Amino acid sequence: MVAPEGRVDRAVVGAKVFNDPAELAWLEAQIHPLVGGELLGWLSGLDPETRFAVAEIPLLFEGEMHKQFDHTVAIVADEETRQERARSRGHEGVEGREARQLSQADKASRADTVIENDGSPEELQARLGELLSRLESELPTGGQS
Repeated sequence: MVAPEGRVDRAVVGAKVFNDPAELAWLEAQIHPLVGGELLGWLSGLDPETRFAVAEIPLLFEGEMHKQFDHTVAIVADEETRQERARSRGHEGVEGREARQLSQADKASRADTVIENDGSPEELQARLGELLSRLESELPTGGQS
């Protein structure tokens, strides 16, 4: 049962769909249009003065959604670190999920910016802050509102 007591058991769903291409295709056909609609609605509803909006999309480059963005960022980590982090969050069947995604190298080659994430959360935050400062300085207004 994937929704005991009305709550979706993500582990059960993941085990089912990431090991059965037909089930995964069905689920994606249900979810992707909804996610795309939510994203576009969110973007169009932003205040016109908004200078940056960030969306985390694991399958950004596997589809055509990357064309909706002015700048893309791939945050990459070495394979051992990625596997360890996924398991620490209780993600079983990591290999089946990753088989659906582009490799880290492919994502990096398609992104406008690549950020290494092999360190601490604080190091990642500092790198993202540096990126945000650089992007802000490149705005046509010189970073001024």
